[in-house]
Order: sequence, then C-alpha cells, then structure tokens
Amino acid sequence: MEDISIETLYTKAIEMLMTYGPRFLLAIFVLIVGWWFVGRIASMAEKSMAKVKFEAGLSHFLVSFLSVILKLLLLISVASMIGIETTSFIAMLGAAGLAVGMALQGSLANFAGGVLILFFKPFKIGDVIEAQGYMGKVVEIQIFVTVLLTYDNEKIIIPNGALSNGCVKNKFAEPTRRVDIEFGISYSDDVLKAREVLMGVLNSYELVLKDEAKQPVVHVSQHGDSHIGMLVWAWVDSENYWPVYFGLYERVKIAFDKENITIPFPQRDVHIHQFPGK
Repeated sequence: MEDISIETLYTKAIEMLMTYGPRFLLAIFVLIVGWWFVGRIASMAEKSMAKVKFEAGLSHFLVSFLSVILKLLLLISVASMIGIETTSFIAMLGAAGLAVGMALQGSLANFAGGVLILFFKPFKIGDVIEAQGYMGKVVEIQIFVTVLLTYDNEKIIIPNGALSNGCVKNKFAEPTRRVDIEFGISYSDDVLKAREVLMGVLNSYELVLKDEAKQPVVHVSQHGDSHIGMLVWAWVDSENYWPVYFGLYERVKIAFDKENITIPFPQRDVHIHQFPGK
C-alpha cells in the first residue's frame, strides 16, 4: 500500500511538473527580461526628458513613478501566466496595498510631499537648502525622499513629508545675498577709524556689490563685555557668498593689523581675597 502511494505521488508530481514547469520557466524568463526592459524604458524616458530640457526634479519623479507602475503591470502579467486569475491577483494587490498603506502612512505622506514639492517648487535640483538641521545641494528629488550633498561631500536623505511640512531655507534662490559679519575691536580703539578701515576693505573688494540700493554698510552693533561690535553688511552675487564671507575675515585681519586696531579676546578679572588665619 505504501509503495502504491509513493508511486502515485511521484506520478502526480511528474504530471504537475510537465504541466506547470514550462509555465513557471516562461514566467521567470518574462520576469527577468521584463524587469530589464522596464529599466531600459525608464532610462530612455529620462534621456528624452533631458533632451527637451524637462525640469530635472520633475523628470526624476516621473521616471520613478513610471518605473513603479510598469513593474506592477509586469507582476500582474507574470501572475496570469502561471495560472493566477488576474482579477483575483488585482484584488489581492488591492487588499495588500490597503494593508501596507495603513502600515506605511508616513510613506504615503512622503509621496504626497514629493508631489507638493514638484508642484509648488520651493526648491529644485541644484539649489542649496537648509532643512531639518542639514544644509546641502539638492541632487535628487525622488518619490519619497530628497537627497542633499553637503559641502564636505556627505549624502543626506530627507523624507519629502518632512520637507513639505517643515521650514526650508533656500540659500541661493535670489540672485544676490547679504554677508553679515561682526568684528570686535577694543574699547581703547577709535571707532571712527575702525569704521573707515572696514569701509576701505569693503570698497576695495571687487566681489562686493556697490549698487546704489546695495551699498556696503558698517554699524556699531553692540557694547560687549570685552569688545565693541562692528557689524558689516556686504551685498554680493549669490555664487560669491562663501568666497566673500571667508575673504572678509582675512582682509579685515590684515587691515586691522596694519592700522594697529586690536581684535580683543574675552578677559576676566580674578580677585583673590586672603583671610587671616585663626
């Protein structure tokens, strides 16, 4: 009886292999080729958008979305090839999608955030932004996340939901920016002379704008514990912001040394009281 059962199972296994084996092999072949083909379509779509100068962020988003849709259609086709009813498979995907959607509400919020970013365009690829405590150049706007590249070449990935709901500083959205730096001088130094030296540095700096509405300015900003604050305002083209920011520190130090103007450091007076021994 046991021999007959084993023989029967073996026969049925062979029959199922002969019946469904070719389907499975064909389905696997179609899945592999189809997956590669979807990648090629996405690549061609991205290149076509680049040729017509499509906005880079929107291009990446649409290509990612197209890739996801095509892969879902491919999976449905492969499922029908191995005998799974398409309607049942779609219903199963719908139920799974609902369950996953409930579990991944944050991901859906990130998707919606990506759509809002591409629609309202608070920033685009190539902009330098500050958000969620990070600052860097926008290199990718994907379906769920935005990728930043920092000045020290670190890659930062921020969820789109956080960007669309939070504060974002677009550092170079405008053609010009103002460099604000405070320099300290000693209380024994001449304030008017220090102002004259600072204005001389600003007026001689070729990267500082001298337009009528954007003239460089020097203010006395504070009377600190150990220094008088001299606040410098210098308008520059946005791409020159960092060169001027760091360049001013160097030029002002050289000019102050030449004119014997002191940049003081914090000082503290220590009073020692001695009490006679008992």
